[in-house]
Amino acid sequence: MDELDALRQMRTALAEEEPPERIALRTGWRPDAAPRRRRRNWRIPLVSVIAAGAATVTAVSLISSGGSSGRTSGPGGQGTVPLSGNVLLVAASNAEKAPTGRYWHTETVMGQIYGVGKSAADHYKVDSRQRNVVWVGPDGSANWAHVDLAGRPLTAEDMRRWRQAGSPQTVEVPNPEGPEQAVVFMNAPAPGNRLPMRPTDAEYFGMSVKQVAGLPTDPEALEKALLKLRGNWHASSSSNRQEPISALRGEERTRALSEVAGTLLSRAPAPPRVRAAAFRMLAALPGVKAEGTAADPMGRPGTVISLPLETTVPLGLYTAPKQLGTYRRQWIVDPAGGRLLAIRDVVATPPRGSRPLPPGDNGRPRALKAENMPDRFHRPGELASYELFEVAEWTDTPPK
Repeated sequence: MDELDALRQMRTALAEEEPPERIALRTGWRPDAAPRRRRRNWRIPLVSVIAAGAATVTAVSLISSGGSSGRTSGPGGQGTVPLSGNVLLVAASNAEKAPTGRYWHTETVMGQIYGVGKSAADHYKVDSRQRNVVWVGPDGSANWAHVDLAGRPLTAEDMRRWRQAGSPQTVEVPNPEGPEQAVVFMNAPAPGNRLPMRPTDAEYFGMSVKQVAGLPTDPEALEKALLKLRGNWHASSSSNRQEPISALRGEERTRALSEVAGTLLSRAPAPPRVRAAAFRMLAALPGVKAEGTAADPMGRPGTVISLPLETTVPLGLYTAPKQLGTYRRQWIVDPAGGRLLAIRDVVATPPRGSRPLPPGDNGRPRALKAENMPDRFHRPGELASYELFEVAEWTDTPPK
C-alpha cells in the first residue's frame, strides 16, 4: 500500500471516490517527509467552494460584450466570432473551431488565499499554489504530475507588508481543522520538486475518456445526458446516497450541471463540439449571468460569469461544508478564444462563529471555528480561492 492508498482509507468524511491526483491536491500530499504546503480543501479540485451570497435563481441575463476587441488568439484562431451578443454563445461558436490532436494536455493551478497575522488591521495575504499536469493519450490512458509552487503575496500592498515582516520564507497560516497552525512555503521549490509522471484513472464524474468523447454536441441533448449522471450532488448531506442530477431542482440542479460543464471545459478531454455544447447549455441555465470583465490570476482578460449556487463546496467531497463564510462562484471566460480561463470564489460574507464537523479518523469530535479559517480577515468581494486553467488543449505533440 502506498501513501495515496492510505489517504483513500483515511478520508472518512469524503462522499465519493477520488482519483489520486485529486487526493494529492486536496491533501497537499508530497512523497517526502518535509513540511507540506497547506491548502483549503479544493474543488478541486481543486477546487475545486461555499454558499453563494444572496444569489437567487432568475431568468437568464447575459450581457452583451458591446463589440469585438479584435483579438483572435486562443483555440478558435482565425475566423473566430466577433465579441458581440451573448458572451457564452460567442464562446461556444469559437470553442467548436478549436483544433484537435492526438493528446489531451492540461495544466491547472490551484490557489488558496490565506490571511497571515493576528488581526484584520495588521495582516497580509498570501497565495498558496500547486500545479497539476495531466496528459491523456490516444488510447485513453492518462498520466499526471504534481508541482508545488512557491507561495507569494497576493497584491503589491501584501508584498510591502511581507517585506516589512522580514520577507519570511515560511509563514504560518490558519488551519480550518485546527487548532495547530499550518505552513506556506514562500521560497522557490527545490529542483526536482515536480513529481514524475505516473499513471492515473481518467474519469470525469464517472465518465471514461471514451464516454466524454461520445457526449452529445447539441446543448439540450447534452443536458439530458448529464442529468443521468449519478453521484452525491449535495454539498451538505448526512449520507452518501447516490442519485441522478435529474432528481435535483432549482439551484442544486444548476450547481451540479455547471460543475460538470466546468470540468468538460477545463480538465476533461472533451472534443471541441462537446465543449461548445457545454457553453450553450450553461447559457440556458437559470440564474447564470455575465458581470463585466476581469483578469484571471495570470493576467489574461475575460468576461466574468456568475453562477447562482447554494454553496461552492466541492460536490461530493464532504458531508458538511468546511467554511463559515459565504462566497460567490464566478467563471472567467475568454469568448474570443472559446476558453474557460479560471474559476474563482470571492467572499460574500466573511466567516463567523463555529460549526461541528463529523468526527475525524481518531473518533474525536471536531469543529470549524472562524479564527481558524484562511479568509478570516477577508472583506466582501475579496478573492478566497481559485482554479486557473493555464493549459487545456489538444495537441499532436507527445508528453515531454
